[in-house]
Amino acid sequence: MTAQKPNAQKTATLINNDDSASETAASRHGAATTARQWQVLSQLQRNRWVGTSHIYEQLTLAGFDISLRTVQRDLNALAKRFPIEKNNANPQGWRWCDDAPLQSLPHMNLSQAVAFNMVEANLTQLLPPVILDELFPWFDLARRQLKNSKVTHSWIDRVRIEPATQPLIAPHIDLDSKDHIYHALFYQLQIKACYTRSDKADASEYTLNPIAIIQRGVIIYLLATRTDDADAIIRTFALHRFASVEILESIAQTPNDFHLDTYLDAGGMGFTHPLLSQMPDHGKNTAIELHFTKTAGKSLTESKLSHDQTVTIHADDTLTIHATVNLTSQLVWWLRGFSNGLLDAKPKLLYQAVLNHSLE
Repeated sequence: MTAQKPNAQKTATLINNDDSASETAASRHGAATTARQWQVLSQLQRNRWVGTSHIYEQLTLAGFDISLRTVQRDLNALAKRFPIEKNNANPQGWRWCDDAPLQSLPHMNLSQAVAFNMVEANLTQLLPPVILDELFPWFDLARRQLKNSKVTHSWIDRVRIEPATQPLIAPHIDLDSKDHIYHALFYQLQIKACYTRSDKADASEYTLNPIAIIQRGVIIYLLATRTDDADAIIRTFALHRFASVEILESIAQTPNDFHLDTYLDAGGMGFTHPLLSQMPDHGKNTAIELHFTKTAGKSLTESKLSHDQTVTIHADDTLTIHATVNLTSQLVWWLRGFSNGLLDAKPKLLYQAVLNHSLE
């Protein structure tokens, strides 16, 4: 019986199919290797050695099914193409070279992803749109990184930031006005604004020099001076009271001696209490004495009112706090929260403000 010769065309087709399958498999393997090696590079730092075991653990948490030996081979291969270096320690460590021109990699480690996730959840109200536009791709990358991670539920579902006071619903803010204010502040430009004061029914038009943005609770404030004010008094404008904002081409003028931290430390956002305004310098940097029941004042033994705070615990289950603070409405409201747990306070005007609600 004569052997049948194989069909040349069929054989060629099978070979081509095998080649195609091999190319596809090689492509997938190459993509997987690239993704893994990007993750390896994202773990490295410039000024700190990172051990191969730590990199291996992070890649495992990120869902890569690899061995420690694979990580070591990756690092040695990457060192031929990227400015990274190893030390002679045991276990061995790797880092970026001091003169390495670091660029953003399209991957981030879990710690970075968690950080971006928390920034998105808690700080987007304060960031100007020009910065948010740049951060949104990173927020998206962080969400995808956490979604694909094996530890997503064990971390994100167990971390929260809770307010220390009664939660309130933030008032509605005109988004165009907010964007224009942030833009003007970012580029130090003046604005023309239609603004309704809390004690007025009708809006007024102001030309303002934006200075800073401060969030106090759920309310966002703009610190600014009015161009029609010769004294250039720094005023607070609640963002939700702006009806419209126009960005001007003129440069905003900031007081030469203004420093935001100094302004806040001096109680600039604390709001002066009517009674306490009678105090010297409106009650700024005033020594106070607070007498609490031991139960009510216990938290202040761990969280201080000021750096110079002292605590004296008495035999009758009470304690006395001495501290230097700014006497503000915020302090008065906070002390009222202790109710009968606050037994006395000095100066006497402070205790009178706490007890007398009719003064507001």
